[in-house]
Amino acid sequence: MGRVWQADFYRCPLKDENGQVLWELLICDSSRSFTYEALCPQSEANASWLADQLQQAANGQLPDVIQVFRPQSLTLLEAAGRKLGIKVEPTRRTYALKKLLQEAQQSLSPLDKPPPLPLPENLWGEQWRFATLPAGNLEEAFAERPIPVLEMPEFLLPINLGLASTVPVPGVAIYGGRQSMRLARWLQDARPVSLNYIAGAPDGLILEAGLVDRWVVATFEDKEVADSAQMFERRKQQSRGLHFLLVQPDDSGMTYSGFWLLQAENFD
Repeated sequence: MGRVWQADFYRCPLKDENGQVLWELLICDSSRSFTYEALCPQSEANASWLADQLQQAANGQLPDVIQVFRPQSLTLLEAAGRKLGIKVEPTRRTYALKKLLQEAQQSLSPLDKPPPLPLPENLWGEQWRFATLPAGNLEEAFAERPIPVLEMPEFLLPINLGLASTVPVPGVAIYGGRQSMRLARWLQDARPVSLNYIAGAPDGLILEAGLVDRWVVATFEDKEVADSAQMFERRKQQSRGLHFLLVQPDDSGMTYSGFWLLQAENFD
């Protein structure tokens, strides 16, 4: 991926001597060996100011990618990135930057999230179920297979999370039938982050995706399914939040359309 920065640009609680609201730019890399901060009055908070700051921070070595987690920062940072030829990637997985913000006790209140939406009906699969795989078998089972849509980020591989090979990693398998490939492509565009069981009437399985999007993958009132959903959540606790989503045409295990390794956000 080359040189990657994580950046945030947000309205902060401070004001300048003229009483103008200030905006803060905060940049770091994943190891936090590089950090950069700058403030500007709200009247100057635009893509040109950001592009100038990015050049100053880079000191001649612009990054290849800037990762952004806050929807409100995204448009301005994308515009600044275009001016400088830097790719801007929206992702919730800006762990180093979020830690930096937490330590500074700044601006990391939960982002506003819209209510969950149902998955588009024309994509929904024929059935789904909870599944598990030992951590040691995950890579072997999927990394080498010809799966059209495959998301297994290096940092989420069980070995890199320090999981013993016998730890059961929970997941959800969706049998999409003829819609299988369309569903996998739609999910890829939605950028899955994690799956969560929400108890209620009815209970639900919610997909967190993109920066703040939420999708209802399934609802159910069956006690057995609810028991399995609770087990799914307990297993996530044991697997450092690691879980997976699998889309396949049927349950033959012969072909897969899409596979994503996911991690619950509270394990950032």
